[in-house]
Amino acid sequence: MHTVPGRRAHTSARVLAAITATAGLLLVAACTSSDDGGSGSKTAAGGVELVKGGRLTTCTHLPYPPFQSEIDGKVQGFDVSLIDLVAKDLGVKQEILDTPFENFKTGAFLNSGECDLAAAGMTITEERKKNVDFSDPYFDATQALLVGKGSGITSLADAKAKKVKLGAQAQTTGEDYAKSQGFDPVSFESSDAVLNGLRSGQVKAVIIDYPVVQGWLKTKANADAFQVAGQINTGEQYGFTVKKGNTKLLAAVNKAISDARSDGTYKKLYEKWIGPYDESAASASPSAS
Repeated sequence: MHTVPGRRAHTSARVLAAITATAGLLLVAACTSSDDGGSGSKTAAGGVELVKGGRLTTCTHLPYPPFQSEIDGKVQGFDVSLIDLVAKDLGVKQEILDTPFENFKTGAFLNSGECDLAAAGMTITEERKKNVDFSDPYFDATQALLVGKGSGITSLADAKAKKVKLGAQAQTTGEDYAKSQGFDPVSFESSDAVLNGLRSGQVKAVIIDYPVVQGWLKTKANADAFQVAGQINTGEQYGFTVKKGNTKLLAAVNKAISDARSDGTYKKLYEKWIGPYDESAASASPSAS
């Protein structure tokens, strides 16, 4: 789901270390002068121009497990691991910048040169394509309706009939879908806040991306307290974004996604971060973006 949500707004960006500093030789094509304090050339393998020498700078918005979140002081997740593959191909290391979600919609941090790309479990939409260029889709997403056990809520239609107070993450496709179905959802700034709203009884049900719910239910306390009352296939797909016209970096991202699908890496990462491999997740067609 998620149109990458408008999780909580940050007053400033935070730079965080990615889970893995990409291994391998620094493959630098063409040495250009660097004004970044000598950390390396801003031209990476394949002639890809980077905003910071020796780094592939990724904008994200935390937390959004299992795609990106801080675990043991490191940013980890499915998106992080996939972008690590891009960084490895470019011969650089990934550096992550935690930024307000609004920047994903407008492409502001890409346009200002603070980030090379954005990775945040972001749904590909025509509206967003006006401001950024999307990669080929890398994940087919569905929404889930999560409720408390014993709530008696059996479906979204049931929740509507019972006039249940519904929650969703602000500025996400989940929130948009809830509104399209006649709900006036309570908006929460982050995925964590969504779960806390359900846990505290502020809302009786929530709509959010199913992979996020899968991650929540891996915790015994959550599994004991909540259950999925329905999955909603909205036909959404996630994509990474680059500044409009950045064709070389976009090609590098698409190549990394394609290679990962072909050599089995995608499946391994999916099983590590998402759960049992869903063959449909690998069938996303580039034309669908």
